[in-house]
Amino acid sequence: QLQLVESGGGLVQPGGSLRLSCAASGFTLDLYHIGWFRQAPGKEREGVSCIIRSGGMTNYADSVKGRFTVSRDNAKNTVYLQMNSLKPEDTAVYYCAAERRYRLNCTVVATPYDYWGQGTQVTVSS
Repeated sequence: QLQLVESGGGLVQPGGSLRLSCAASGFTLDLYHIGWFRQAPGKEREGVSCIIRSGGMTNYADSVKGRFTVSRDNAKNTVYLQMNSLKPEDTAVYYCAAERRYRLNCTVVATPYDYWGQGTQVTVSS
């Protein structure tokens, strides 16, 4: 079984922080680019960030640059999304996804990703 499990979501006040985790099982994480996506109520799913297999290159949506940081620990088979200075508009279900196909860089477009987690809810509210 190939599985991705997100965790770390919850309720946080504006300006607060959360650290999301994406844990992989059934495959070796370092063979995959990992993307983070989110879907807010009434909105389409959007790309947030991605990280290449080695962790040496990352991409971010403009809306989260300077606030979110994606990293990976291949020894733990886990990718992280550190979210700081959270805003109410960050409220969404956050998903991680894995792309097996070799690419020189990663993408925040959802189409190429092969495996998806079930998502974790992030709610930013006072």
